[in-house]
Amino acid sequence: MKDILIITSYFPPEIGAASNRIFQLADGLQKRGFNVNVLTPLPNYPTGKIFKDYKGKFKHISVENNITVNRLWIYASNSKNKLLRLIAMLSYSFSLVWFFIWHKVPKTVIVQSPPLLVAFTCLFFLRKKKRNLILNVSDLWPIAGLELGAFKKNFSYKMLERIERYNYKKASLVLGQSEEILTHVTSLFSKKRTFLYRNFPEFDPPEIVKGTTTHKKLKVVYAGLLGIAQGIYKLCQELDYNDIELHIYGSGAEQSKIEDFLSNHPELPVFYHGHVTREELHGLLVQYDVAIIPLLNRIYGSVPSKIFEYARLGLPMLYFGGGEGESIIEAHKLGWVAKSGDYNNLNKVISKINTFSAEEKRSIQKEALVHFNFSNQLEKLKPLL
Repeated sequence: MKDILIITSYFPPEIGAASNRIFQLADGLQKRGFNVNVLTPLPNYPTGKIFKDYKGKFKHISVENNITVNRLWIYASNSKNKLLRLIAMLSYSFSLVWFFIWHKVPKTVIVQSPPLLVAFTCLFFLRKKKRNLILNVSDLWPIAGLELGAFKKNFSYKMLERIERYNYKKASLVLGQSEEILTHVTSLFSKKRTFLYRNFPEFDPPEIVKGTTTHKKLKVVYAGLLGIAQGIYKLCQELDYNDIELHIYGSGAEQSKIEDFLSNHPELPVFYHGHVTREELHGLLVQYDVAIIPLLNRIYGSVPSKIFEYARLGLPMLYFGGGEGESIIEAHKLGWVAKSGDYNNLNKVISKINTFSAEEKRSIQKEALVHFNFSNQLEKLKPLL
């Protein structure tokens, strides 16, 4: 049985695409004969506070789904203050170095990036011994940070670019969740080995049954992080509600702003349902007509994992984020696309949406089962580990 270590900044019980993606990778490898260990901080995302069951602990070790999970100390923070965020990353990096000193590290290590600094710590301290260092890149930083307005092109940005290049250089293999990520990596290191590793889900797809539509308004749903990148607060302000109602599930940085907005506009058909588990969400989503996938700004390299999850549910999508995700929606006929950042175009597209029949939803689901297949993808990756 081959040992493999996965180092990540996010892991369940934390929520969001990042933790789901890494858990699924770890679980998939474990089920295929690997002895999987995970290194991750004490749970704190997205609240920026250590979860109740882990408070007061310097570390925590558990076996979950036959995976050994080592949770390390971190100075948790989700502050907008860049210094505090840096301290949080440095604290986890320090814990990782301490772990490397006192524990045997296997030959194959998968490192999640971003955060860049955490990935740099791993690749720098593990580089000397002959290891298969695999960098799993889910977003392109610092480029994404620049597009989101979090960074400016100054000395700090140039330092992050140098760290980014170092990480790619030292990695034996780079996994990228989008073609744009792999294109960027090979533009810097043309001979670098790369592998397209999408965030495909693996759960039993629900049976789609014929139903009768009793509601007059189009029921639009958003489910996920209520962060700055998703722009749900602005979405609530810009939608034309004449023929639709919006349902929101999730939590995050914009939650309080959204709740205040809804409190001040009780006349709007917008309903916030709070945070529910992923399993509960799957059962709830099928009652809606269309799921909206927005990004406040087009982010190079980003492909929201919701695309693949919703497709497996047979749920039609309205994509509002540009880039590669837009191409996937169109190529696989998964729903509709609105021009990124253009809310007038978004409302125009929504006004022309007709609800999908059960047969059309089954077509979406079939497309997902064939083209977004987690098992097939992992089997192609296994020989590279």
